[in-house]
Amino acid sequence: MQSQATYNYKVVRQFAVMTVIWGIVGMLVGVIVAAQLVWPELNVIEYLSYGRLRPLHTNAVIFAFGGCALFATSYYSVQRTNHTTLFCPRLAAFTFWGWQLVILLAALSLPLGYTTAKEYAELEWPIDILITIVWVSYAVVFFGTLMKRKTPHIYVSNWFFGGFILTVALLHLVNSAEIPVFAAGVLTPKSYSAYAGVQDAMVQWWYGHNAVGFFLTAGFLGMMYYFVPKQAGRPVYSYRLSVVHFWALIFTYMWAGPHHLHYTALPDWTQSLGMVMSLILLAPSWGGMINGIMTLSGAWHKLRDDPILKFMITSLSFYGMSTFEGPMMSIKTVNALSHYTDWTVGHVHSGALGWVAMISIGSIYYLLPRVFGKTEMASTKLINVHFWLATLGTVLYIAALWISGVMQGLMWRATNVDGTLTYSFVESVKSSYPFWTIRVVGGLLFLTGMLIMAYNMFMTMAGGRAVNDAPVLEPAHAH
Repeated sequence: MQSQATYNYKVVRQFAVMTVIWGIVGMLVGVIVAAQLVWPELNVIEYLSYGRLRPLHTNAVIFAFGGCALFATSYYSVQRTNHTTLFCPRLAAFTFWGWQLVILLAALSLPLGYTTAKEYAELEWPIDILITIVWVSYAVVFFGTLMKRKTPHIYVSNWFFGGFILTVALLHLVNSAEIPVFAAGVLTPKSYSAYAGVQDAMVQWWYGHNAVGFFLTAGFLGMMYYFVPKQAGRPVYSYRLSVVHFWALIFTYMWAGPHHLHYTALPDWTQSLGMVMSLILLAPSWGGMINGIMTLSGAWHKLRDDPILKFMITSLSFYGMSTFEGPMMSIKTVNALSHYTDWTVGHVHSGALGWVAMISIGSIYYLLPRVFGKTEMASTKLINVHFWLATLGTVLYIAALWISGVMQGLMWRATNVDGTLTYSFVESVKSSYPFWTIRVVGGLLFLTGMLIMAYNMFMTMAGGRAVNDAPVLEPAHAH
Protein backbone atom coordinates (compact mmCIF):
# COMPACT_ATOMS: atom_id res chain seq x y z
CA MET A 1 0.00 0.00 0.00
CA GLN A 2 1.38 3.42 -0.99
CA SER A 3 2.13 5.72 1.96
CA GLN A 4 0.28 9.04 1.99
CA ALA A 5 2.22 12.17 1.00
CA THR A 6 2.78 14.69 3.83
CA TYR A 7 3.30 18.44 4.03
CA ASN A 8 6.73 19.62 5.13
CA TYR A 9 6.04 21.73 8.22
CA LYS A 10 9.50 21.51 9.80
CA VAL A 11 11.02 24.40 7.84
CA VAL A 12 7.78 26.41 8.26
CA ARG A 13 8.00 25.93 12.02
CA GLN A 14 11.66 26.98 12.13
CA PHE A 15 11.06 30.18 10.15
CA ALA A 16 7.89 31.00 12.14
CA VAL A 17 9.70 30.77 15.48
CA MET A 18 12.66 32.83 14.22
CA THR A 19 10.25 35.49 12.87
CA VAL A 20 9.19 36.26 16.44
CA ILE A 21 12.74 36.11 17.86
CA TRP A 22 14.25 38.35 15.15
CA GLY A 23 11.26 40.69 15.49
CA ILE A 24 12.17 41.26 19.13
CA VAL A 25 15.87 41.77 18.31
CA GLY A 26 15.20 44.19 15.43
CA MET A 27 12.63 46.22 17.34
CA LEU A 28 14.82 46.36 20.47
CA VAL A 29 17.63 47.87 18.37
CA GLY A 30 15.04 50.28 16.93
CA VAL A 31 14.03 51.43 20.42
CA ILE A 32 17.72 51.86 21.35
CA VAL A 33 18.49 54.07 18.31
CA ALA A 34 15.30 56.10 18.93
CA ALA A 35 16.44 56.60 22.54
CA GLN A 36 19.94 57.62 21.36
CA LEU A 37 18.41 60.57 19.50
CA VAL A 38 16.67 61.74 22.69
CA TRP A 39 19.59 60.95 25.03
CA PRO A 40 22.84 61.27 23.02
CA GLU A 41 24.84 60.06 26.05
CA LEU A 42 23.55 56.55 25.21
CA ASN A 43 26.04 56.56 22.30
CA VAL A 44 28.57 54.91 24.61
CA ILE A 45 31.03 53.23 22.21
CA GLU A 46 31.50 53.56 18.46
CA TYR A 47 30.37 49.97 17.74
CA LEU A 48 27.02 50.63 19.40
CA SER A 49 26.57 54.22 18.25
CA TYR A 50 23.56 55.46 16.30
CA GLY A 51 25.42 55.36 12.97
CA ARG A 52 26.35 51.68 13.43
CA LEU A 53 23.07 50.48 14.97
CA ARG A 54 20.66 52.20 12.60
CA PRO A 55 21.51 50.02 9.55
CA LEU A 56 21.49 47.01 11.88
CA HIS A 57 17.93 47.93 12.89
CA THR A 58 16.67 48.28 9.30
CA ASN A 59 18.32 45.02 8.19
CA ALA A 60 17.03 43.14 11.24
CA VAL A 61 13.41 44.23 10.89
CA ILE A 62 13.25 43.97 7.08
CA PHE A 63 15.36 40.92 6.26
CA ALA A 64 15.45 39.01 9.56
CA PHE A 65 11.89 39.58 10.88
CA GLY A 66 10.16 40.28 7.55
CA GLY A 67 12.28 37.77 5.61
CA CYS A 68 11.62 34.90 8.03
CA ALA A 69 7.88 35.73 7.97
CA LEU A 70 7.90 35.57 4.15
CA PHE A 71 9.78 32.25 4.07
CA ALA A 72 7.45 30.71 6.69
CA THR A 73 4.19 31.85 5.10
CA SER A 74 5.20 31.17 1.47
CA TYR A 75 6.46 27.66 2.31
CA TYR A 76 3.23 26.92 4.20
CA SER A 77 0.75 28.36 1.68
CA VAL A 78 2.46 27.07 -1.48
CA GLN A 79 2.08 23.53 -0.18
CA ARG A 80 -1.54 24.00 0.95
CA THR A 81 -2.77 25.76 -2.21
CA ASN A 82 -1.10 23.27 -4.57
CA HIS A 83 -1.86 20.08 -2.59
CA THR A 84 1.73 18.94 -2.71
CA THR A 85 4.74 18.84 -0.42
CA LEU A 86 7.77 21.14 -0.76
CA PHE A 87 10.12 20.48 -3.64
CA CYS A 88 13.61 19.38 -2.49
CA PRO A 89 13.25 19.44 1.34
CA ARG A 90 17.03 19.52 1.88
CA LEU A 91 17.32 22.68 -0.19
CA ALA A 92 14.44 24.17 1.85
CA ALA A 93 16.37 23.31 5.04
CA PHE A 94 19.45 25.00 3.53
CA THR A 95 17.45 28.21 2.95
CA PHE A 96 16.65 28.31 6.66
CA TRP A 97 20.22 27.84 7.91
CA GLY A 98 21.68 29.99 5.11
CA TRP A 99 19.30 32.87 5.90
CA GLN A 100 20.11 32.71 9.62
CA LEU A 101 23.83 32.86 8.72
CA VAL A 102 23.20 35.96 6.56
CA ILE A 103 21.47 37.62 9.53
CA LEU A 104 24.26 36.73 11.97
CA LEU A 105 26.94 38.02 9.57
CA ALA A 106 24.96 41.27 9.21
CA ALA A 107 24.74 41.57 13.00
CA LEU A 108 28.54 41.22 13.22
CA SER A 109 29.67 43.28 10.22
CA LEU A 110 27.43 46.36 10.53
CA PRO A 111 28.45 47.33 14.12
CA LEU A 112 32.08 46.85 13.04
CA GLY A 113 31.54 49.47 10.34
CA TYR A 114 31.65 47.24 7.25
CA THR A 115 29.02 48.84 5.01
CA THR A 116 28.44 49.79 1.38
CA ALA A 117 26.45 52.81 2.70
CA LYS A 118 23.56 51.90 0.35
CA GLU A 119 20.12 52.06 1.97
CA TYR A 120 18.74 48.52 2.59
CA ALA A 121 21.79 47.12 0.75
CA GLU A 122 24.52 47.89 3.29
CA LEU A 123 25.97 44.38 3.46
CA GLU A 124 29.38 43.82 1.87
CA TRP A 125 30.17 41.54 -1.07
CA PRO A 126 30.93 38.23 0.75
CA ILE A 127 27.48 38.38 2.44
CA ASP A 128 25.87 39.48 -0.85
CA ILE A 129 27.17 36.30 -2.50
CA LEU A 130 25.69 34.17 0.31
CA ILE A 131 22.35 36.02 -0.05
CA THR A 132 22.36 35.22 -3.79
CA ILE A 133 22.98 31.49 -3.15
CA VAL A 134 20.21 31.31 -0.52
CA TRP A 135 17.78 33.28 -2.70
CA VAL A 136 18.35 31.09 -5.78
CA SER A 137 17.75 28.05 -3.56
CA TYR A 138 14.51 29.66 -2.30
CA ALA A 139 13.36 30.21 -5.90
CA VAL A 140 14.15 26.58 -6.82
CA VAL A 141 12.13 25.28 -3.84
CA PHE A 142 9.18 27.64 -4.43
CA PHE A 143 8.86 27.28 -8.21
CA GLY A 144 9.71 23.56 -8.02
CA THR A 145 6.76 23.13 -5.65
CA LEU A 146 4.50 25.05 -8.07
CA MET A 147 5.60 22.83 -10.96
CA LYS A 148 4.70 19.62 -9.12
CA ARG A 149 1.30 20.96 -8.03
CA LYS A 150 -1.75 18.68 -8.07
CA THR A 151 -4.12 21.54 -8.97
CA PRO A 152 -4.57 23.00 -12.49
CA HIS A 153 -4.92 26.54 -11.13
CA ILE A 154 -2.17 28.66 -9.49
CA TYR A 155 -3.81 30.55 -6.62
CA VAL A 156 -3.19 34.33 -6.59
CA SER A 157 -1.06 34.36 -3.40
CA ASN A 158 1.52 32.31 -5.31
CA TRP A 159 1.62 34.94 -8.08
CA PHE A 160 2.55 37.56 -5.49
CA PHE A 161 5.12 35.33 -3.75
CA GLY A 162 6.60 34.31 -7.12
CA GLY A 163 6.77 37.91 -8.37
CA PHE A 164 8.45 39.00 -5.14
CA ILE A 165 11.07 36.20 -5.32
CA LEU A 166 12.03 36.92 -8.96
CA THR A 167 12.11 40.71 -8.61
CA VAL A 168 14.14 40.73 -5.38
CA ALA A 169 16.71 38.50 -7.13
CA LEU A 170 16.96 40.98 -10.02
CA LEU A 171 17.18 44.01 -7.69
CA HIS A 172 19.86 42.40 -5.52
CA LEU A 173 22.08 41.34 -8.43
CA VAL A 174 22.00 44.71 -10.22
CA ASN A 175 22.34 47.04 -7.21
CA SER A 176 24.96 44.89 -5.44
CA ALA A 177 27.35 44.93 -8.41
CA GLU A 178 30.55 46.05 -6.69
CA ILE A 179 34.33 45.89 -6.99
CA PRO A 180 36.17 44.35 -4.00
CA VAL A 181 39.12 46.28 -2.57
CA PHE A 182 42.61 44.80 -2.63
CA ALA A 183 44.81 46.24 0.11
CA ALA A 184 48.53 45.36 -0.06
CA GLY A 185 47.64 42.62 -2.52
CA VAL A 186 45.11 41.04 -0.13
CA LEU A 187 41.38 40.75 -0.86
CA THR A 188 39.35 42.62 1.80
CA PRO A 189 35.62 42.56 2.72
CA LYS A 190 35.36 46.20 1.59
CA SER A 191 34.06 47.10 -1.86
CA TYR A 192 33.04 50.04 -4.03
CA SER A 193 29.93 50.26 -6.19
CA ALA A 194 30.27 49.37 -9.87
CA TYR A 195 28.35 52.58 -10.65
CA ALA A 196 29.36 56.19 -10.13
CA GLY A 197 27.68 59.45 -9.21
CA VAL A 198 24.09 60.03 -10.26
CA GLN A 199 23.90 56.59 -11.97
CA ASP A 200 24.72 54.99 -8.62
CA ALA A 201 21.97 57.01 -6.94
CA MET A 202 19.48 56.05 -9.67
CA VAL A 203 20.29 52.32 -9.42
CA GLN A 204 20.21 52.50 -5.61
CA TRP A 205 16.72 54.04 -5.49
CA TRP A 206 15.42 51.79 -8.24
CA TYR A 207 16.51 49.06 -5.82
CA GLY A 208 15.53 50.91 -2.64
CA HIS A 209 11.95 51.67 -3.60
CA ASN A 210 11.42 48.25 -5.16
CA ALA A 211 12.74 46.62 -2.00
CA VAL A 212 9.72 48.37 -0.46
CA GLY A 213 7.55 47.48 -3.47
CA PHE A 214 8.40 43.80 -3.73
CA PHE A 215 10.02 42.59 -0.52
CA LEU A 216 7.77 44.68 1.74
CA THR A 217 4.62 44.85 -0.40
CA ALA A 218 4.20 42.09 -3.02
CA GLY A 219 5.48 39.36 -0.68
CA PHE A 220 3.20 40.46 2.16
CA LEU A 221 0.25 40.77 -0.23
CA GLY A 222 0.82 37.09 -1.02
CA MET A 223 0.51 36.54 2.73
CA MET A 224 -2.66 38.64 2.85
CA TYR A 225 -4.35 36.82 -0.06
CA TYR A 226 -3.87 33.46 1.64
CA PHE A 227 -4.29 34.14 5.36
CA VAL A 228 -7.09 36.76 5.41
CA PRO A 229 -9.60 34.49 3.57
CA LYS A 230 -8.47 31.53 5.73
CA GLN A 231 -8.91 33.37 9.04
CA ALA A 232 -12.18 35.01 7.93
CA GLY A 233 -13.54 31.74 6.54
CA ARG A 234 -14.62 33.62 3.41
CA PRO A 235 -13.45 33.53 -0.23
CA VAL A 236 -11.48 36.51 -1.60
CA TYR A 237 -13.95 39.33 -2.31
CA SER A 238 -13.02 39.52 -6.01
CA TYR A 239 -10.62 37.02 -7.54
CA ARG A 240 -10.59 38.98 -10.80
CA LEU A 241 -9.57 42.14 -8.91
CA SER A 242 -6.75 40.23 -7.18
CA VAL A 243 -5.25 39.27 -10.55
CA VAL A 244 -5.64 42.83 -11.93
CA HIS A 245 -4.09 44.06 -8.65
CA PHE A 246 -1.05 41.82 -9.22
CA TRP A 247 -0.27 42.86 -12.81
CA ALA A 248 -0.98 46.57 -12.26
CA LEU A 249 1.14 46.65 -9.11
CA ILE A 250 4.22 44.88 -10.46
CA PHE A 251 4.22 46.95 -13.66
CA THR A 252 3.84 50.32 -11.97
CA TYR A 253 6.10 49.83 -8.92
CA MET A 254 9.20 49.32 -11.06
CA TRP A 255 9.15 52.96 -12.20
CA ALA A 256 8.57 54.76 -8.90
CA GLY A 257 12.16 54.87 -7.54
CA PRO A 258 13.20 58.32 -8.85
CA HIS A 259 10.73 60.03 -6.46
CA HIS A 260 13.46 59.55 -3.80
CA LEU A 261 15.73 61.86 -5.81
CA HIS A 262 13.65 65.03 -6.32
CA TYR A 263 15.71 68.24 -6.47
CA THR A 264 18.96 66.32 -7.04
CA ALA A 265 21.32 65.97 -10.03
CA LEU A 266 19.02 63.32 -11.52
CA PRO A 267 17.53 64.58 -14.83
CA ASP A 268 14.24 66.37 -14.25
CA TRP A 269 12.27 64.16 -16.65
CA THR A 270 13.35 61.08 -14.66
CA GLN A 271 12.14 62.67 -11.41
CA SER A 272 8.81 63.52 -13.09
CA LEU A 273 8.41 59.98 -14.42
CA GLY A 274 8.95 58.60 -10.91
CA MET A 275 6.35 61.03 -9.55
CA VAL A 276 3.71 60.19 -12.20
CA MET A 277 4.18 56.43 -11.77
CA SER A 278 3.93 56.85 -7.99
CA LEU A 279 0.59 58.62 -8.40
CA ILE A 280 -0.70 55.89 -10.74
CA LEU A 281 0.41 53.34 -8.12
CA LEU A 282 -2.35 54.53 -5.82
CA ALA A 283 -4.99 52.73 -7.94
CA PRO A 284 -3.69 49.13 -7.75
CA SER A 285 -2.64 49.61 -4.14
CA TRP A 286 -6.11 50.68 -3.04
CA GLY A 287 -7.66 47.99 -5.23
CA GLY A 288 -5.75 45.40 -3.20
CA MET A 289 -6.62 47.02 0.11
CA ILE A 290 -10.33 47.16 -0.73
CA ASN A 291 -10.22 43.55 -1.96
CA GLY A 292 -8.68 42.39 1.33
CA ILE A 293 -11.03 44.33 3.61
CA MET A 294 -14.16 43.44 1.59
CA THR A 295 -13.27 39.75 1.98
CA LEU A 296 -14.93 40.21 5.39
CA SER A 297 -18.31 40.87 3.71
CA GLY A 298 -20.79 38.76 5.63
CA ALA A 299 -18.27 38.07 8.38
CA TRP A 300 -17.76 41.50 10.00
CA HIS A 301 -19.07 40.15 13.32
CA LYS A 302 -15.93 37.99 13.59
CA LEU A 303 -13.88 41.12 14.30
CA ARG A 304 -15.54 41.41 17.72
CA ASP A 305 -13.81 38.39 19.22
CA ASP A 306 -11.06 37.37 16.75
CA PRO A 307 -7.88 39.33 17.54
CA ILE A 308 -5.96 37.59 14.70
CA LEU A 309 -8.48 38.99 12.22
CA LYS A 310 -8.12 42.39 13.94
CA PHE A 311 -4.38 42.33 13.17
CA MET A 312 -5.03 41.44 9.53
CA ILE A 313 -7.76 43.99 8.83
CA THR A 314 -5.94 46.77 10.70
CA SER A 315 -2.82 45.98 8.66
CA LEU A 316 -4.85 46.48 5.47
CA SER A 317 -6.07 49.85 6.78
CA PHE A 318 -2.46 50.92 7.36
CA TYR A 319 -1.55 49.57 3.91
CA GLY A 320 -4.22 51.79 2.39
CA MET A 321 -3.05 54.79 4.39
CA SER A 322 0.64 54.28 3.57
CA THR A 323 -0.06 53.79 -0.14
CA PHE A 324 -2.04 57.04 -0.22
CA GLU A 325 0.66 58.91 1.69
CA GLY A 326 3.54 57.63 -0.48
CA PRO A 327 2.17 58.89 -3.82
CA MET A 328 1.21 62.20 -2.15
CA MET A 329 4.79 62.63 -0.84
CA SER A 330 6.16 61.91 -4.32
CA ILE A 331 4.54 65.11 -5.67
CA LYS A 332 7.42 67.56 -6.07
CA THR A 333 5.81 70.45 -4.17
CA VAL A 334 4.88 68.19 -1.23
CA ASN A 335 8.31 66.58 -1.37
CA ALA A 336 9.95 70.00 -1.05
CA LEU A 337 8.42 70.14 2.44
CA SER A 338 8.74 66.47 3.47
CA HIS A 339 12.17 65.49 2.13
CA TYR A 340 14.86 64.79 4.76
CA THR A 341 12.35 65.31 7.59
CA ASP A 342 10.81 62.99 10.18
CA TRP A 343 7.68 62.84 8.00
CA THR A 344 9.52 60.37 5.75
CA VAL A 345 10.44 58.22 8.78
CA GLY A 346 6.81 58.33 9.94
CA HIS A 347 5.63 57.24 6.48
CA VAL A 348 8.08 54.33 6.40
CA HIS A 349 6.91 53.13 9.81
CA SER A 350 3.18 53.42 9.02
CA GLY A 351 3.99 50.84 6.35
CA ALA A 352 6.56 48.86 8.34
CA LEU A 353 4.73 48.64 11.69
CA GLY A 354 1.15 49.13 10.56
CA TRP A 355 1.19 47.01 7.40
CA VAL A 356 4.19 44.64 7.28
CA ALA A 357 4.52 43.81 10.98
CA MET A 358 0.77 43.50 11.62
CA ILE A 359 0.00 41.22 8.65
CA SER A 360 3.06 39.13 9.60
CA ILE A 361 2.00 38.88 13.24
CA GLY A 362 -1.56 37.89 12.28
CA SER A 363 -0.31 35.26 9.81
CA ILE A 364 2.21 33.80 12.28
CA TYR A 365 -0.52 33.59 14.95
CA TYR A 366 -2.56 31.61 12.39
CA LEU A 367 0.39 29.33 11.54
CA LEU A 368 1.91 28.53 14.93
CA PRO A 369 -0.87 26.35 16.41
CA ARG A 370 -1.21 24.42 13.14
CA VAL A 371 2.47 23.49 12.93
CA PHE A 372 2.55 22.56 16.62
CA GLY A 373 -0.52 20.30 16.59
CA LYS A 374 -2.88 22.72 18.38
CA THR A 375 -6.23 24.19 17.38
CA GLU A 376 -5.37 27.69 18.67
CA MET A 377 -2.72 29.75 20.46
CA ALA A 378 -2.26 29.18 24.21
CA SER A 379 -3.94 32.50 25.05
CA THR A 380 -6.40 34.45 22.89
CA LYS A 381 -6.53 37.20 25.56
CA LEU A 382 -2.79 37.83 25.14
CA ILE A 383 -3.24 38.13 21.37
CA ASN A 384 -5.85 40.82 22.08
CA VAL A 385 -3.47 42.65 24.46
CA HIS A 386 -0.75 42.41 21.78
CA PHE A 387 -3.12 43.89 19.18
CA TRP A 388 -3.92 46.97 21.26
CA LEU A 389 -0.28 47.53 22.25
CA ALA A 390 0.80 47.27 18.60
CA THR A 391 -1.97 49.59 17.36
CA LEU A 392 -1.40 52.23 20.05
CA GLY A 393 2.37 52.02 19.58
CA THR A 394 2.09 52.49 15.81
CA VAL A 395 -0.32 55.44 16.08
CA LEU A 396 1.85 57.21 18.68
CA TYR A 397 4.97 56.62 16.59
CA ILE A 398 3.67 57.86 13.25
CA ALA A 399 1.55 60.76 14.57
CA ALA A 400 4.55 62.13 16.52
CA LEU A 401 6.79 61.96 13.44
CA TRP A 402 4.19 63.46 11.11
CA ILE A 403 3.92 66.50 13.38
CA SER A 404 7.68 66.66 13.89
CA GLY A 405 8.36 66.26 10.16
CA VAL A 406 5.98 68.99 8.98
CA MET A 407 7.35 71.28 11.70
CA GLN A 408 10.94 70.62 10.58
CA GLY A 409 10.07 71.27 6.92
CA LEU A 410 8.37 74.57 7.78
CA MET A 411 11.21 75.71 10.07
CA TRP A 412 13.87 74.94 7.44
CA ARG A 413 12.13 76.98 4.74
CA ALA A 414 11.13 79.96 6.97
CA THR A 415 12.96 83.17 6.02
CA ASN A 416 13.13 86.68 7.42
CA VAL A 417 12.31 89.83 5.42
CA ASP A 418 15.98 90.25 4.54
CA GLY A 419 16.17 86.68 3.15
CA THR A 420 18.10 85.12 6.02
CA LEU A 421 16.90 81.90 7.66
CA THR A 422 14.49 82.44 10.57
CA TYR A 423 15.68 79.33 12.45
CA SER A 424 19.06 77.68 12.77
CA PHE A 425 19.20 73.93 12.16
CA VAL A 426 19.87 73.26 15.84
CA GLU A 427 16.60 75.02 16.76
CA SER A 428 14.66 72.55 14.61
CA VAL A 429 16.48 69.69 16.34
CA LYS A 430 15.59 71.09 19.77
CA SER A 431 11.94 71.48 18.76
CA SER A 432 11.85 67.82 17.64
CA TYR A 433 12.86 66.39 21.02
CA PRO A 434 9.33 66.02 22.52
CA PHE A 435 8.19 64.12 19.42
CA TRP A 436 11.28 61.88 19.45
CA THR A 437 10.42 61.04 23.08
CA ILE A 438 6.88 60.03 22.03
CA ARG A 439 8.45 57.86 19.31
CA VAL A 440 10.46 55.98 21.96
CA VAL A 441 7.22 55.32 23.89
CA GLY A 442 5.46 54.09 20.72
CA GLY A 443 8.38 51.80 19.90
CA LEU A 444 8.44 50.43 23.47
CA LEU A 445 4.72 49.60 23.27
CA PHE A 446 5.24 47.72 19.99
CA LEU A 447 8.27 45.87 21.40
CA THR A 448 6.28 44.91 24.53
CA GLY A 449 3.65 43.39 22.26
CA MET A 450 6.31 41.28 20.53
CA LEU A 451 7.58 40.02 23.93
CA ILE A 452 4.00 38.99 24.81
CA MET A 453 3.80 37.20 21.44
CA ALA A 454 7.02 35.30 22.22
CA TYR A 455 5.63 34.21 25.61
CA ASN A 456 2.37 33.08 23.97
CA MET A 457 4.35 31.22 21.29
CA PHE A 458 6.51 29.32 23.80
CA MET A 459 3.42 28.43 25.85
CA THR A 460 1.77 27.08 22.69
CA MET A 461 4.90 25.11 21.81
CA ALA A 462 5.13 23.69 25.34
CA GLY A 463 1.58 22.36 25.20
CA GLY A 464 1.83 21.04 21.65
CA ARG A 465 3.95 18.79 19.49
CA ALA A 466 5.94 19.45 16.36
CA VAL A 467 3.83 18.54 13.32
CA ASN A 468 6.14 17.63 10.45
CA ASP A 469 3.87 15.25 8.61
CA ALA A 470 0.38 16.66 8.10
CA PRO A 471 -1.27 14.60 5.32
CA VAL A 472 -1.57 16.31 1.93
CA LEU A 473 -5.16 17.09 0.97
CA GLU A 474 -6.53 15.63 -2.23
CA PRO A 475 -7.26 18.29 -4.90
CA ALA A 476 -10.99 17.60 -4.62
CA HIS A 477 -10.97 19.22 -1.17
CA ALA A 478 -10.99 22.96 -0.67
CA HIS A 479 -7.70 24.55 0.28
